[in-house]
Amino acid sequence: MSRLEEAVRDGRFLVTAELLTVNTGGLDVVRHHFEPYEEWVDAVNATDNTAAHAHASPLAVAIALKQLGMEPIMQLVCRDRNRIALQADIAGAALHGIENLCCLTGDDVTAGDEPEARRVFDLDSIQLVAVAESMRQGRYLSGRKLDPPPALFIGAVENPQAPPVDYRVDRALKKVRAGARFLQLQVVYELEPLARFMAEAVEKGLAERAAILPSICLVRSPKALRFIDENVPGISVPAGVIERCERAADPEAECFEIACELADAARSLPGVRGLHLISFRKEAGIARLCRRLGIPTREERETIGNGSRVAV
Repeated sequence: MSRLEEAVRDGRFLVTAELLTVNTGGLDVVRHHFEPYEEWVDAVNATDNTAAHAHASPLAVAIALKQLGMEPIMQLVCRDRNRIALQADIAGAALHGIENLCCLTGDDVTAGDEPEARRVFDLDSIQLVAVAESMRQGRYLSGRKLDPPPALFIGAVENPQAPPVDYRVDRALKKVRAGARFLQLQVVYELEPLARFMAEAVEKGLAERAAILPSICLVRSPKALRFIDENVPGISVPAGVIERCERAADPEAECFEIACELADAARSLPGVRGLHLISFRKEAGIARLCRRLGIPTREERETIGNGSRVAV
């Protein structure tokens, strides 16, 4: 059982983080990226060609994380691989003891720097979750036996404010019925869409069936917020948030204050089981945010005891 699955099963408050993309530099670069916040996180995402930009493969990065003693969550997107390649990567990860898997459809190639690339999309994220669940139960999609079956802890993502908004919880429930046991939500820069999503998630039983982790993104400048708003698919930043940072005497400090406010509000919402933290080029900000909000270290959370359990 992975450390993340054990934490979910025991009802502990979860903290996951997004590893900055890796291109070269070996294990030292991977360690450099997660070391500043290592004490706080339960697991770290090895991302899969984020925003349709090529980087070191998530399988390679996940193996590196595990070699360095950090628990990986291997992302897989459907944009770049067909079902055979996706199953091969899941089996390959399991061969190295990598159990946590996060399934995404993936941004379209037009979001990246090689828009002429061919799209695959043989499966979507819900179908990929179902394929991973089938493998967890000992069968490839073809029905061929997989023995011993890999120990997998399967997750997915959801965007609380993507249109049609009224469908987001129902879509997340489809992923849970397919086999997802944790959900990392897309970054939001205003509380209302997240609060609405979580209220419906509690009402419809989603929060009882999966550990839901809102994402909080730390940036250093209003310029970065504006870039995210204009260029990152699925994320919008209200003009008022950007203006607040621009007017501040210390814009970087104000950006951090906004992240702290959102994180504090998000963790208080009914049904929220933890936070997924993202920091661009300032990894120490994650540790600083955790200290600021009084979030115990991973070791301390393991000692504190249990909260609300999620069936896994």
